[in-house]
Amino acid sequence: MAILRSTTRAEVILDALRTFFHQTRDQLRSILKRRKVYKSTFHELARLTDRELADLGIPRSNIRRLAWEAAYDA
Repeated sequence: MAILRSTTRAEVILDALRTFFHQTRDQLRSILKRRKVYKSTFHELARLTDRELADLGIPRSNIRRLAWEAAYDA
């Protein structure tokens, strides 16, 4: 026995809006998660003294780049 279901135009539009909302929400979560990693890494490295950074082989001028790579190149 086959079940036939007809969808109205309003249902199709609501379904498309629901899908759009969920995709947008997921993208926003991903963006915020990466931004949190960037800020956390940046602040953690920025708190280190020049001596501690030198021990790690990191020049202070590279902190932004390293934080960016940690968040967005992963």
